[in-house]
Amino acid sequence: MKLRRPISLRGFLAFAAIVCGTALAASQAPVGAEHGMVVTAHKLATEVGIGVLKHGGNAVDAAVAVGYTLAVVYPAAGNLGGGGFMTIQLADGRKTFIDFREKAPLAATPNMYLDSAGNVIKGLSTKGHLAVAVPGSVAGLEYARTKYGTRSRGALIAPAIGFAERGFTLDDGDIALFATATDDFKDDPATAAIFLNKGQPYKAGDRLVQKDLAKTLRLIARSGPEAFYEGSIAEAIAASSAMGNGVISKADLQQYKVRELAPIECDYRGYHIVSAPPPSSGGVVICEILNVLEGYPLKDLGFRSAQAVHYQIEAMRHAYVDRNSYLGDPDFVKNPLDRLLGKRYAEKIRAAIDPAKAGVSRDLKPGVPPHEGANTTH
Repeated sequence: MKLRRPISLRGFLAFAAIVCGTALAASQAPVGAEHGMVVTAHKLATEVGIGVLKHGGNAVDAAVAVGYTLAVVYPAAGNLGGGGFMTIQLADGRKTFIDFREKAPLAATPNMYLDSAGNVIKGLSTKGHLAVAVPGSVAGLEYARTKYGTRSRGALIAPAIGFAERGFTLDDGDIALFATATDDFKDDPATAAIFLNKGQPYKAGDRLVQKDLAKTLRLIARSGPEAFYEGSIAEAIAASSAMGNGVISKADLQQYKVRELAPIECDYRGYHIVSAPPPSSGGVVICEILNVLEGYPLKDLGFRSAQAVHYQIEAMRHAYVDRNSYLGDPDFVKNPLDRLLGKRYAEKIRAAIDPAKAGVSRDLKPGVPPHEGANTTH
């Protein structure tokens, strides 16, 4: 997000203190920075990103280093076997969006998660080899680094290799995440060997070492994405998939492509927002919500007042109905972005919101005319 109008750091922090004052009783004071900021899901990854910036790397370099580090220190979400999005605004004003989300394998079918009667088979799309799509993280991080970064691949992957090889100390948060999947770990010997300590759950203070992951990261650091998508790693992925009744093949990995798209942009009370376009729903939903809220005197209503919160909830309710009804992968779905992001459409939503009564989500219908098409998010 950038400001169209200039504002000093001191002024911004004062503004933030006024707006967020009510919340500060239960949280830490906001942190300000003049040149850069790194926020991640794990302290160690944040420290890696800050280190990259302090040593002359740019924001993309920091993001790439963080991405690889999270694959080691935050296995609940950080990954080499998944995918992601990256929204970028360069110092010269250029904006772009990199889509490196997972893709369906070539052998995937519309009914692969259904039984013979057409009913969804519980868990089949969320657990096991058949639930896995073709990973994009390695390709996407390298694409971003090559085109928009300034540092070498080896330098950016080195911190992740260190954490994988030497290990890192697990804290209470790590253990809480592991605990949600202990039974699943026990069902898979290969996973149990990594995330269980001799068959038992890890405890806070234990050290998690992932030497095989360190080897994988070294191969990627040395040879690039080809090591992951065409070499021994690709062979291991395809073999594991076949053994577990999955459908990912070496051809899937070899054909994976990153794509670059224009980001979503909108304005809110003098601020200019740059965010993710479809196949992400994030930018569209954020901008639709802000367009609706812009028509309400939120400052006069008061921060966290019942009326202000009511309008926020209702704006979100309408935006998510549209998200689930219209948004999808642009390769297959015509997303009606001009309508959803239009100020006039926001006016129609405000007119439908009862200022004194909560809406019922299941009763709401999407507000864009039917001829635009109706598709669920992908």
